[in-house]
Amino acid sequence: MSDFPLYHTDRMNRALALAAQGTGFVEPNPPVGCVIYSSGGADAKLLGEGYHERYGEAHAEVNAIAQAGEAARGGTLYVTLEPCSHYGKTPPCSKAVIEAGIEEVYVAMIDPYPEVAGRGVEAMRKAGIEVHVGLCESEATQLIAPFLKRVTKQQPWVIGKWAMTLDGKIATKTGHSRWVSSQTSRDDVHLLRSRVDAIVTAIGTVLADDPLLTVRLSDELAEDSPQRVPRRVVLDDRLEIPLDSKLVTTAKEVPLFIASYLGTCQEKPEVVRALGKAGVRLMALAGNTREERWTQLLGELNARAVANVLVEGGPGLFGMLHSAKQLDEYWIYLAPKLAGGAEAPTPVGGRGCELMTEATQLNILDVEQLGCDVRIRAR
Repeated sequence: MSDFPLYHTDRMNRALALAAQGTGFVEPNPPVGCVIYSSGGADAKLLGEGYHERYGEAHAEVNAIAQAGEAARGGTLYVTLEPCSHYGKTPPCSKAVIEAGIEEVYVAMIDPYPEVAGRGVEAMRKAGIEVHVGLCESEATQLIAPFLKRVTKQQPWVIGKWAMTLDGKIATKTGHSRWVSSQTSRDDVHLLRSRVDAIVTAIGTVLADDPLLTVRLSDELAEDSPQRVPRRVVLDDRLEIPLDSKLVTTAKEVPLFIASYLGTCQEKPEVVRALGKAGVRLMALAGNTREERWTQLLGELNARAVANVLVEGGPGLFGMLHSAKQLDEYWIYLAPKLAGGAEAPTPVGGRGCELMTEATQLNILDVEQLGCDVRIRAR
């Protein structure tokens, strides 16, 4: 913000960069970063920094204060999200800031969580700390967008992922798709899987590819991963999933949920029993349309503390989600290949738009080269 000198913005940007390192490790909490400087304006010295590294462990402010030690007294603290004021997995961070003797605090944004929502700032001000709110607020809001969605809509963040050729094909005209992208890109997908709580696909993909949908990382990549075991979820309105599929036969090892239409579950009790015996957990959804059942599914997943959902599917699933505006973020792997063929599938099916002015406009977050491929992240 223009109201703050540039050096304040630089320091908050450092806190934001630290916070981003916790993404995928701290959910369902938001990623938060913090830096502490001595008093002295632009010439102040960095005393300590930290970020929320893993769920259930110390928060960013506590880590930064611990690094600064007694030098934090009289210092200035920059934090990407309002310090909490309640007891959860850890004690209130606002209390830690007060006890550390911090004299001035810059907060990027107020915590939207109802149990905080301004109370942390209020507590610090009552203790005599000078508190400024709004420094780099838009950047901080972007960083915690998944957390913000859970708090305001009670739904997890939805990431759509696909790989395609330069001419926009996800397979050849015969349906052959192994492999569109490089091994480097596929390794990156497994790293992404390790940082989400659920992987969703549709029955069409299961019947065509018989996927496993597990996290498989090299030892080197595993060091940078929270090594979560995401739930696997299949949208299967007619309960067509084969009992000998890789998903079903591994259901007792890795959680597998089948999201199906309530009416189908009532009509096929023998299939329901067989799936249950195999270790599959059934979600019977009563919505009359795919869109309604998808919304119900998000509610069910949110109730199970699912913060991030990764969708891996075909044009039918992505077409439905695109038309219903249910995709929050896109990870697109672009391979330097040309498949050709008017009948070769593209990633997003559905009705589509009639005019280019109606096309969904995305904001690109970053572009990264992965081997010979390019990964585009957008929202």
